[in-house]
Amino acid sequence: MPMYKPNGYINVKLDVGVGGQVLDLETAVKDGVLDGVGGGVLVSAGVAEKLDLKKMIEELESIEVPSVFICPISLDPMEDPVTLCTGQTYERSNILKWFSLGHCTCPTTMQELWDDTVTPNRTMQHLIYSWFSQKFLAMKKRSEDVQGRAIELLENLKKVKGQARVQTLKELRQVVAAHSTARKAVLDNGGTALVSSLLGPFTTHAVGSEAVGILVNLDIDFASKSNLRQPAKISLMVDMLNEGSIETKINCTRLIEMLMEGSDFENENLSSLSLLVGLLRLVKDKRHPNGLLAGLGLLKSICSHESVRGSVVSIGTVPPLVELLPSLNSECLELALYILEVLSSIPEGRLALKGCASTIPNVVKLLMRVSEACMQLALSILWAVCMLAPEECTALAVEAGLAAKLLLVIQSGCNPELKQQSVELLKLCSLNYTSTIVISECKLTRTIQ
Repeated sequence: MPMYKPNGYINVKLDVGVGGQVLDLETAVKDGVLDGVGGGVLVSAGVAEKLDLKKMIEELESIEVPSVFICPISLDPMEDPVTLCTGQTYERSNILKWFSLGHCTCPTTMQELWDDTVTPNRTMQHLIYSWFSQKFLAMKKRSEDVQGRAIELLENLKKVKGQARVQTLKELRQVVAAHSTARKAVLDNGGTALVSSLLGPFTTHAVGSEAVGILVNLDIDFASKSNLRQPAKISLMVDMLNEGSIETKINCTRLIEMLMEGSDFENENLSSLSLLVGLLRLVKDKRHPNGLLAGLGLLKSICSHESVRGSVVSIGTVPPLVELLPSLNSECLELALYILEVLSSIPEGRLALKGCASTIPNVVKLLMRVSEACMQLALSILWAVCMLAPEECTALAVEAGLAAKLLLVIQSGCNPELKQQSVELLKLCSLNYTSTIVISECKLTRTIQ
């Protein structure tokens, strides 16, 4: 058997994209296909010695890596590439594990190996190291540039006024939204307090919208949250929620929700009709559906305060939420059902649900079509409505197919609590609606009894 003898470059084929041209690795390096790695653009020896390949691979996890650097077994970048007699290259630990399982073939080609020697592929290792070094240092430089720019903008913010302040805030918002290093620089250099200080009773909406756009991207500490909960600052946010652009409305909504987390937010802020009306408009705005999730999220947080629920019902929240149910994605649906279920705990909420003609049919349709959490909320809403007017509502529910859906829930692998809720609701239906009709609707016989 001839022994495999590696030369300077292993003949690895590399797809280089446009035009479908295929090159071997040596040509790719010579022509600089791999982002200039082989064209003499390498990290200097002094710096390269300080960089750890494993760390660089972890740091650059989200970057697209040339396929030739990927181990065919693990589909991860190689750190210690070795080549088999077939010419295929693998990560050393992966191919040794393959051999330890008793395989005597090449995993990619499935050729039987005439020599089980694994040869270190120094050329490949050098290219991988150089490529990652280049990308890592470029990323590090960009990060340092971004941090420096964020700090520079904070310093400018202390001096400028008028339109120059708006422009500085806008640029800072863009930098903070795009780079985690900029967010850290802002936090470490007192940026939260500086930006928060710009919000107040005399702040223009132009300044306020940019400031809020910065703050929603920061991990705000307790002291800063307390400062931002001042009535004048909340009032400005509520005004912008009602009158700003869709982006400003969403940012104000998100910031108010952040300020509510882990605190006893004052009820006068929560029950502000201006806040509730602005939220409802955001939720109902079909022109900008991207505001729906933020609006429902804050509405859910507000509804967790029992004293505010009456105000939420009074502005007409229930009917539009009920009408939205069939069109919502799973995340928004769970939020909407939670809000309606919480509102069904008060008399005004139950009356509003009963008065909406779509409540029963829309909620019944959700059973056995969504998550268990959503079904539990849906059943709770149906129970509240049916208990309010048993004869009238159970008749509507059975005609909408509730009995059959409940039997499906009972016979499914759902959790016991969900099954028990279904049993109780089915009993309520059978008590307040003729058994013959219930059985007919279920298409069952005496089993239901």
